[in-house]
Amino acid sequence: MFKPARPIKVGVLGATGAVGQRFLQCLDGHPWFEVTALGASGRNVGKKYGAVPGWRLSSDVPKYVRDIELVEGEPGKDWDCEIIFSSLPSDIAGETEERFAAAGYKVFSNARNHRTDPDVPLMIPEVNPDHSSILRYQQQQRGWDKGFIITNPNCTTIHLVLALKPLQDAFGLKKVLVTSMQSLSGAGYPGVSALDIVDNVIPFIDGEESKVESEPLKLLGQLVESNTRFVDAEIAISATCTRVAVREAHTETVSVELGRKTTLHEVAEVLQNFQSEPQRLQLPNAPINPVLLRHEHNRPQPFLDREGAGAMATTVGRLRHCSILDYKFVLVGHNTIRGAAAASILNAELLTVQGYVGN
Repeated sequence: MFKPARPIKVGVLGATGAVGQRFLQCLDGHPWFEVTALGASGRNVGKKYGAVPGWRLSSDVPKYVRDIELVEGEPGKDWDCEIIFSSLPSDIAGETEERFAAAGYKVFSNARNHRTDPDVPLMIPEVNPDHSSILRYQQQQRGWDKGFIITNPNCTTIHLVLALKPLQDAFGLKKVLVTSMQSLSGAGYPGVSALDIVDNVIPFIDGEESKVESEPLKLLGQLVESNTRFVDAEIAISATCTRVAVREAHTETVSVELGRKTTLHEVAEVLQNFQSEPQRLQLPNAPINPVLLRHEHNRPQPFLDREGAGAMATTVGRLRHCSILDYKFVLVGHNTIRGAAAASILNAELLTVQGYVGN
């Protein structure tokens, strides 16, 4: 297994928010990365992390961060690190991340701002590890010496595409119809009012459906012209995104039309045997099987299956024939771990092995 010659220093922007807290939880005891800087809003700057109220995870605040002093979220001497994990809200993320990249930091972003930029990779390591090759072109185009920006997709997209990738590789994909039932934690904190969500399903999440319909095309597409341009996959995707009264994990019902005819048995084999570059490299956060296939008639369920493979896998079940397209299934995936913080961390692990970080 690869191991860097020295610990790689990392910082977290938006460290007190919901995804920021997941970053700190997921980085606790990481074998490669050492947290040395935490950014926060003005009212918390100067405080020690352990003294800031509002920790909302079931585990305690990790001991290793309790005495780290929160600093302003701008590049400078307070940011003694190489990697920046950004969990900033989209209204400030775009320009802030650009300033850090211009200052030489490697920025791994959860925000939507740069996902569609033509020179910014949108990455899931099991799906498109080669898309990092555009980073040299990004640096040339933007005049950045050492820094860059890389993004991970929307949480709903990540779990959808982890299930679609093995199908695309084996059979090709023509059409995808998906309906998501997304957890409350996906709306941040305090999220959705109890008066809105109790005894209810909210059939609209602002901006979500367009992301679920467009992001997979970049992820499943190709990097061409000497690693300078992305070409989207030619797949028709129709999405409906809803909010439901579940605390953690998104559920999605998916129907697919494949590029060639096959059997239900072959589809099942392809899903449950899927492995890719992170598994070959044995990256610290890579699950052995990124797709877990269940055969019970009543699985997957968010309460029972969101922790699959340490919350790093997508659990697929109810795989069956579709009378309109070819096959259909239900998937469940953790939205703030594999769908957010740990997705960025896995991207950083991959780019470390590829030589973009740590040299």
